[in-house]
Amino acid sequence: MYKRLAVLVGCNYPSTQFRLRGCINDVVDMRNLLLEKFGFHPNDVRILIDEPIGTRSDFTTVIPTGANIKAALNKMVDQAEPGDVLVFYFSGHGTVVSSLDTDDACIEHEAIVPCDLNLITDMDLRQLIRRLPKETSFTIISDSCHSGGLIDKGKEIIGPSTVDRGMSPFYYKPKKINFGTILGVLQTVSNVAQAVPEVVNTVSNVFQGASQVINSASSIFTGIFSRDVSLRFLPQPDLHEDLKRSLDEKEGILLSGCQENETSADVVGFDGKAFGAFTNVLLRVLLAENLSGIISNRQFVEAVRKALKTDGFQQHACLYSSHENADAIFLGCQFRSPVRNA
Repeated sequence: MYKRLAVLVGCNYPSTQFRLRGCINDVVDMRNLLLEKFGFHPNDVRILIDEPIGTRSDFTTVIPTGANIKAALNKMVDQAEPGDVLVFYFSGHGTVVSSLDTDDACIEHEAIVPCDLNLITDMDLRQLIRRLPKETSFTIISDSCHSGGLIDKGKEIIGPSTVDRGMSPFYYKPKKINFGTILGVLQTVSNVAQAVPEVVNTVSNVFQGASQVINSASSIFTGIFSRDVSLRFLPQPDLHEDLKRSLDEKEGILLSGCQENETSADVVGFDGKAFGAFTNVLLRVLLAENLSGIISNRQFVEAVRKALKTDGFQQHACLYSSHENADAIFLGCQFRSPVRNA
């Protein structure tokens, strides 16, 4: 019998300038969905959050530092066997790291932001995916800014759109931290003397100073987190060529809350409950009473995009996968359809 394993991460960044409100709620709702609708066992769902959930004691949690998130993901991948279904869900801030390729063309790399700002980048996620046994399903669901293309932009199935943008009736905050701001905070708290003073000012001008910025960023991240940094910040000669190439066609499935050039919304609803707009719509689509127990990844993302537009949010969910995986059943199994109470 195949296993269903999940790592769920929510970062509200309490007591910081980056404070969000709904990410812990998102994780709780996603956990309930996986257990109640998709048959995941509670012991196979790992939770990492940076705020307590009242007096709840039905599950244990871990602080979502970069090191802890990567450790949880590595443990999940180590447990995987052919046929298993793996899920990595993240709700929190996203960012974009700019660098140069060998032809001096500007390249942007998407990343998620753990609570300690030790970024997890597209390269780290590709490394995990390549370690999976064949015939193992790995779905990444990211409710964060710039999450489109988080594993590989070349795998776009449903992506950039020119759909008319509406106006949401809710108050919301973008789930985004500028990369320069992250560097500024880390430089301040670590007192990395060798960091160039103008690093934060030059980040936004990637065409004129991208190589200097990425080198300075590498010094700051490695100075604080040592070798436990993203592969993106390690010296390139240290990296195996396999880590630099794109994923194979069938490797990995990404459902992102927005396009790579967009922000995802952290929302406070009319009832005062906070949530991620993408996660809230995702749940509504799956819990709809007129939905059968089977939906493909493609159908699912199309339904979520439609609902986000109806709600007036200025973000477009995306799907990155092979065409075969796009038409595969979401999370590889039939879910339990909602039953109307008498």
